[in-house]
Amino acid sequence: MDIIKTDIDGVVIIEPRIFRDGRGYFFESFSERDFFTGVGRIHFVQDNESRSSYGVLRGLHFQKPPHAQGKLVRVIHGAVLDVAVDIRKGSPTFGKHVAVELTGENHRQLFIPRGFAHGFSVLSDDVIFQYKCDNPYAPGSEGAIAWNDPCLGIDWRIPSDRVILSEKDSRHPGLADIDSPFVYGEDPYDM
Repeated sequence: MDIIKTDIDGVVIIEPRIFRDGRGYFFESFSERDFFTGVGRIHFVQDNESRSSYGVLRGLHFQKPPHAQGKLVRVIHGAVLDVAVDIRKGSPTFGKHVAVELTGENHRQLFIPRGFAHGFSVLSDDVIFQYKCDNPYAPGSEGAIAWNDPCLGIDWRIPSDRVILSEKDSRHPGLADIDSPFVYGEDPYDM
């Protein structure tokens, strides 16, 4: 796999090596050895999958310590705009984001470390979205910021009148209104 650095340290794009022939294609979607070498010693404990239709926007979510989560996300079918927002206090990239189109065709993956809010918008008619987490989900540790917070400047590539949100995602505070539990320079695995 190829590791592509983004403008925010720790958030990386992973491109698998795809082997194609007359039968179709093959690729390793995950190799712990290669991930440890190229990204870090992250141990994933849970896999999740969702299916959504065009206009669905999920996010921007994070889990508070001690249940913080790093995620490795990918699309099996369809296309999303996947977004990671740096919410680490004191970070030189605090409030900045990385946005990457993930599709069933490009097979790209995005690694979002602990200390980031995560969300995605569905760009295709429907999508099957999968992700690995390095900590189990804990409902009492949910945190989130508003998907449309103007200080974030995220272009979700969907007209705002076509965005479909859950009730919960329609009422999150802006970034300035949360007390982020993450601090730049602290090891999020020590929390």
